[in-house]
Amino acid sequence: MQKEKTGLIILAMALGLLMSSLDNTITSAALSHIIKDIGGFEQVSWVFTAYMLASTSMMLVFGKMSDLFGRKLFYLIGISIFLIGSALCGTAQDITQLIVFRAIQGVGAGALLPISFTIIYTVFADPKQAAKMSGVFAGIFGLSSVAGPQIGTLLSEFWGWRWCFYVNVPIGIASFLVLLFALKESRSDRKPKIDYLGTLFLIICTVSLMLALELGGKDYAWMSWQVLSLLAVSVVVGLMFILVELRADEPVLPLNLFKNRMVVGLSLACLCQGAIMFSAIAYLPIFSTAVLGQANSNGLLTPMMASLIVGAVAFGFLQSRFAYRTLITFTMVAGVIVSYLLSTVSHDASKWYMMGLMVILGLGAIGPLMSVAQTAMAASVERKYIGISSSIVGFWRSIGGVLGASIMASVVNSNLKNLLADGAAAHQIPQDKISTLANPEQLVRATGDVPKDILDFVRDSLGTAINHGFILSIVFAVIGIIAAVVAGPGRYVIPVDASAKQVSSQAS
Repeated sequence: MQKEKTGLIILAMALGLLMSSLDNTITSAALSHIIKDIGGFEQVSWVFTAYMLASTSMMLVFGKMSDLFGRKLFYLIGISIFLIGSALCGTAQDITQLIVFRAIQGVGAGALLPISFTIIYTVFADPKQAAKMSGVFAGIFGLSSVAGPQIGTLLSEFWGWRWCFYVNVPIGIASFLVLLFALKESRSDRKPKIDYLGTLFLIICTVSLMLALELGGKDYAWMSWQVLSLLAVSVVVGLMFILVELRADEPVLPLNLFKNRMVVGLSLACLCQGAIMFSAIAYLPIFSTAVLGQANSNGLLTPMMASLIVGAVAFGFLQSRFAYRTLITFTMVAGVIVSYLLSTVSHDASKWYMMGLMVILGLGAIGPLMSVAQTAMAASVERKYIGISSSIVGFWRSIGGVLGASIMASVVNSNLKNLLADGAAAHQIPQDKISTLANPEQLVRATGDVPKDILDFVRDSLGTAINHGFILSIVFAVIGIIAAVVAGPGRYVIPVDASAKQVSSQAS
């Protein structure tokens, strides 16, 4: 009976994780259908931004609440909010409604990923089994990135874009019901104190920072009053948050965790991993279609995500045999190598060469930390902090992703404009046409209207600008190597209290 219930719990976790991680990739495939139906092209980026802001800002909050009140309770709350948001998204009549409903979805998603991993560590007393399952769960996360666009396209074309959201409802209900009956948890003898002020400051600080990174260099200049104001709010409220946490009886983010070198090292490594991953996801599709001239980006993203799955699962098995510092160093060295190769790749690179780079990127630079970071973090803190520690991993990965993609966008855009301006006279390109040619979308669509020599020049310029952008990934990977040194040579060993009665969720 024990094994049967454990299997059901794992199934419920897998369904919930698959549902939440599929959501963004499915939605991206449905965008053209959404715009055609309800409009809102100018605001469409907020469909993703609202989801990211809400999920990231709530991760640490849900992680802490699960430590205080139980994994099961807050997982069920999270999945309920996510399902309500999904159902509402399917009923949206305009883009503003869809953005608001996506934010509701994001709040729920902020609970699903970190608490899923937390439940694994409380259900499996054997650290080797927990490490293996974390690798499998990380693989599910990668699988969603590969399958999402195809599923989203099929649903949008045959049933309508609204089913990209409605499809979550039966999956989520199944996960909810299975976990409701299969997972039992003990009750705390004391009434926990909630850090309301710290929670409020944490959310304001996180949202302000992410908005500044998201808008900077795109909608507004980095030195504009809008971006500087958001950064100032983030810094001031962040300092107030630290002061509150130092005095709180039950801080939402216990600052003493960061006295642990493994927590600090992993936080920095996950930030770097997120920057490398999201920079690649943002610009490899552009490089594939606008520079290499391929029909779509599947030829690059599919092998990257498939190898990411292999890397996550494989290192989930390997992490019980090697020190965490060794594994983190390996993944960041792979990041340096592949980022350097991407910074030098030419516009006439072969399909097989690019696929090889994608395999190195997914298998070596991104995939391993998807499982290793969660396990290493859980192994390095007291069991009462497992929920918040799992949330820290996802939190810093998301922050790194927004940071990396934003800075890379500034680097690429600046380099492209300079390269086009420098070569405009030689190719007889009017100055007022430079901004139009600098848009990769125009480069792909207007090939018949642009002379070949100008087209080749713009394509080479865009390729070079993206090459320069990947130098940023080299920098992040080098910082990641430093993070591995900071983390120290920890290993996953059976905790001292592993044989004791679990204080959190466990299968009966």
